[in-house]
Amino acid sequence: MLRDLWDFRQLVGQLVRREVAGRYRGSILGMAWSFVNPLLLLSVYTFFFSVVFGARWGSSGEESRAEFSIMLFAGIIVHGLVAECLARAPGLIVANANYVKKVVFPLQILPWAAMGSALVHLAISTIILLVAQLIFLHTIPLTAVLFPLVMLPLVVGSMGVVWFLSAIGVFLRDISQVTGMLTTILLFLSPVFYPVSRLPEQYRSWLMLNPLTFVIEEARKVLIHGQLPDASGWLVAMVTGLVCAWLGYWWFQRAKRAFADVV
Repeated sequence: MLRDLWDFRQLVGQLVRREVAGRYRGSILGMAWSFVNPLLLLSVYTFFFSVVFGARWGSSGEESRAEFSIMLFAGIIVHGLVAECLARAPGLIVANANYVKKVVFPLQILPWAAMGSALVHLAISTIILLVAQLIFLHTIPLTAVLFPLVMLPLVVGSMGVVWFLSAIGVFLRDISQVTGMLTTILLFLSPVFYPVSRLPEQYRSWLMLNPLTFVIEEARKVLIHGQLPDASGWLVAMVTGLVCAWLGYWWFQRAKRAFADVV
């Protein structure tokens, strides 16, 4: 897996640039949409949850609306990475059918390109989060530099899911409908709009089975609270992500032999 990324790193870079540029090609604002979209999403969620529903992050209810927005946005950007990958994965090979006929083209790097595009938007959203935190909370903790490390297990595990779904999507086109529903379910079954501590004790263990739960909680620790991540939990998440990535890559390599017959 890593050898493919290294050997074809220049090609992956070109594909990532094409993915990012192609998304906004022809629009008036262009790349500015990558900043506008998360800001609009954050504004809508903050209004409905903190104003309409009167939601509070902590039990004391003393935090400001800006603090609630920052906590909320930290969960949104983590979920957004997975949501973008799940949305792109099923149609990844079908949308690049011209590459399937080329025997020398390494199809296994297409998921890397999709992940690279998602990481670009994650980086932009993270910058927006840090700027908002500096403006409203007047501080950015030093532990924020550990955010890429916290995200690494999720990125690796998501690559396995992308490899698997992109291969399945060639043979079963309905899978894109399932992934759309799955991203919505993950949004509400992950601690995006609430902390894990707000759940009753009997439900917390079930929520921890969601791979997004650990990453979202750790992301808030390093980005907002200035706390170090849980090393043992990170190690378990990393091993799980590597296993998931290897299984997805193995399935993709086995299935790609039949892509040309189907596409």
